[in-house]
Amino acid sequence: MATRRALLSRLAARAFDQRTTAAIASGLAASNNVLIQRSSRSFSTAPQVDPPAAAVVNKTATTDSAASSEQANRLGDAIKRPRVSDVLIKEVLKAKHTTRWVEPVIPHDATVRDAIVTCISQNVSGMMVVDRTDTMKRQQKCVGLLTSRDLLRIMAASIKDGTPSEEILNQSVIHQMTPINQVIYGRPDETIGMCRALMAKLGIKCLPILVDGRVEGIITAKDMSEFYYDPKDLGGKKNYLTDVSERVGLSENTSMAEPPIFVRQHLASKHDPLFINVGTAEYPHPFKSHDGVGANRRDFGPDDLATDPSLSEDAHFVSTAELLDESGTKMQKMLYMGVADGVGSWREYGVDPRDFSRVLMGECQNILREASSECIATGGKSCSMISPAELLARSYKRTKEANVIGSSTACVGVFDSVHHQLHFSNIGDSGIIVLRHIDSDVASALQRNRTTPRTERKSDLRIAFISQQQLKSFNHPFQMGWTGEEIADKNSSFKQASDSCTSSVHILRGDIIIMATDGLFDNVDIDDITSVALKWELDNKFIDSGGIDTRRKRWESGSSMTDTSAQAIPKLAEMLCQKARENSLDNTVDSPFALLAKENDIMWSGGMPDDCTVVAMHVVGKPANDDV
Repeated sequence: MATRRALLSRLAARAFDQRTTAAIASGLAASNNVLIQRSSRSFSTAPQVDPPAAAVVNKTATTDSAASSEQANRLGDAIKRPRVSDVLIKEVLKAKHTTRWVEPVIPHDATVRDAIVTCISQNVSGMMVVDRTDTMKRQQKCVGLLTSRDLLRIMAASIKDGTPSEEILNQSVIHQMTPINQVIYGRPDETIGMCRALMAKLGIKCLPILVDGRVEGIITAKDMSEFYYDPKDLGGKKNYLTDVSERVGLSENTSMAEPPIFVRQHLASKHDPLFINVGTAEYPHPFKSHDGVGANRRDFGPDDLATDPSLSEDAHFVSTAELLDESGTKMQKMLYMGVADGVGSWREYGVDPRDFSRVLMGECQNILREASSECIATGGKSCSMISPAELLARSYKRTKEANVIGSSTACVGVFDSVHHQLHFSNIGDSGIIVLRHIDSDVASALQRNRTTPRTERKSDLRIAFISQQQLKSFNHPFQMGWTGEEIADKNSSFKQASDSCTSSVHILRGDIIIMATDGLFDNVDIDDITSVALKWELDNKFIDSGGIDTRRKRWESGSSMTDTSAQAIPKLAEMLCQKARENSLDNTVDSPFALLAKENDIMWSGGMPDDCTVVAMHVVGKPANDDV
């Protein structure tokens, strides 16, 4: 009995959920009853009469050893510690506040200097920015989130622009924070595993925990890691000698290791520019005509499926602009591309859904053309690289000024051939994927193909990157739009370019980049997109049975097959659009859209007929018409 009480006390000290502790205690009591019954009577389902006391004593004496052994095993099973990933996040928050209470807030009128001091003095990685002006309500209204990463970003950007240090430190945090309507949050009943996955997917380091409209605290990866350990596991002489003492201090002769061979091969050519061959394809909704859109094949009629791109509500552009590079010192050709998906529901209000998306993409081209011309005319004195978010913002401004009613999702990117970077900004459910040949010998554990034996694999073409989509709810993406007047509702699905998911991807020679509207991603699984791309590579002999080793030897010999790539890449875009259409009309196999619909309690089977636009890109080592 004493042993059992000690074990239960240890559980409570671990800050497990009270319900879990109660369940364990209940299980122990039930276990004891079963053990007593087992020690005093047979396992019969028929009613039994209690035996004489002497008989009970005799039977207990003969089975005491076995019962004790079995009870010990049951105790061990009952108190087995749950996996850390299964612990509720509210327990982590409780443990954090019990150990050290710090209110992670900063006033909205504070400066960057104040924020840095708060981070260091209070040892916090993130702070809620609060408005305390309404003193009558005696509450702190949260208006945003500021993290130590934001402060570093502010410092780096300002130093790069040559801003004086005092001016940097005196900036207001309210202009640098993440607005409250963009803050990602967690819930108290979610597990550590769920929160870790969310933070990893979105690349965030601080997660506010929301309870009934109030932020109860901010959880970090460090908080979740430390929860596993008792204070005695983290401090003391023994732990220092065991875990720390032999790992303190590096030798004076310590040096950095050489990069792995596959990295050295890439670094050897990192100063050589890369080039992109582009191909585009655009398919309208299969049941679309000049009179409208059919709900299904029967509604559409016996006519052939639609193929006229002018019927599509999607729009796209590909444009080259000669601008100053990021350093602002050299003229460089920048390749821009973009896709937009007009929202079809505007048709119900007598608005052509094609107008907004086409004007938005058209203005992107106009802005780039004007900037490039001005740059050339002034000799590079008044031009600089236009970021995708800035390009979207300027195009959106012109579209509104032209009073074009409607809305669309949008994804715009630019490829920096010198630094091998693809920069992009995305609003809604269009997006970008990057496919890359990654040999299993150098792939990370999560990227390795563990389902197909190596001898049976046809390729190591893998998904290297997938852009983040932005949805208000299922099948309701965020979008850029204009109704004729500004919408003040912060919960509107209309967003600004500054709200876009903006990121950069490092690109390697041989990569395949796919930018597309949701007509592709809703109907073709990512792995199937990879299979189509592989078939395209094999058909055009960019890859053969020798895999990437054969391709590397071809590159080393000077054969880049650039002209072949330029001629063939439109075919890849066409293959993907065709695959999307075939899947959208197949009612026997659930598409990615149907699978996600069912997860959201919406009954949908088969594909999702829709417009589909694909911009396919192949990264090569030489410009077209310079092939060997």
